[in-house]
Amino acid sequence: MLTMSFTSDMTRRAKAGITTGGNLVQLGAESSTFVMVDIIRRKFSWSEFFLQAWFMVRVSLAPTILVSIPFGVILSVQIGAVASQVGAVSFTGAVNGIGVLRQGAPLVASLMIAGAVGSAICSDIGARTVREEIDAMKVMGINPVQRLVSPRVLAALVVSLMLAVIVAMTSMATAFILVVGGGQVSSGTYVNSFVAFSKPWDLYMALIKALIFGFIATIVACHKGLSARGGPKGVADAVNQAVVLSVILLAVVNVALTEVYAMFSGEGV
Repeated sequence: MLTMSFTSDMTRRAKAGITTGGNLVQLGAESSTFVMVDIIRRKFSWSEFFLQAWFMVRVSLAPTILVSIPFGVILSVQIGAVASQVGAVSFTGAVNGIGVLRQGAPLVASLMIAGAVGSAICSDIGARTVREEIDAMKVMGINPVQRLVSPRVLAALVVSLMLAVIVAMTSMATAFILVVGGGQVSSGTYVNSFVAFSKPWDLYMALIKALIFGFIATIVACHKGLSARGGPKGVADAVNQAVVLSVILLAVVNVALTEVYAMFSGEGV
């Protein structure tokens, strides 16, 4: 009986996971199509886009900066200690800068989108769902994906890029101040090592990751909001599920993108 119950539970969870994955892909494709078609036809809700973009900036900007500073401190201290032990202090700038660009900036930005912004998006759309506002929109012939999801997706893409740049600049500046100010290397050596080993595609990959991560986090938040059931408790559960699922998906996709980049660039990341 115990084995049958376990097998049944795992089968049910697997089916639910496949269904969720399919729904996420469908929502992502539908919202992306609406964004492109509405912009071309000049029917895109720019007012909603700017409203959501400004909301996302207000919610995530301060936490992003506050996370970026200690991230730069930890990076510089740990890498500086290892570099001193192996006699490679002159390469500190390259390791710090490339590490921030390839991994730190897009991940921190996307986690801010998934946590601060995603939870707010999910709670907003979830509250509309349990109040049957989404059903009312459908009755009036208004597509909720076109009206609510598409502007939020485009806004999240723009804000994700902005946050990734802010994380990169803040973390790299913090690491530079600590390493150079601490007398480990000169400013010229630090900058030259970064310039010598970094490539334009490091920046391009950071921006591509930020776009993909922001898109995933927003689609997950919108999907969980549209799927919320059961009143306030259902909305709270949807928010928790959205944040957890976003973090898991971001980690998996980050590994995949990192391996693809390493494969085509011919080096590890």
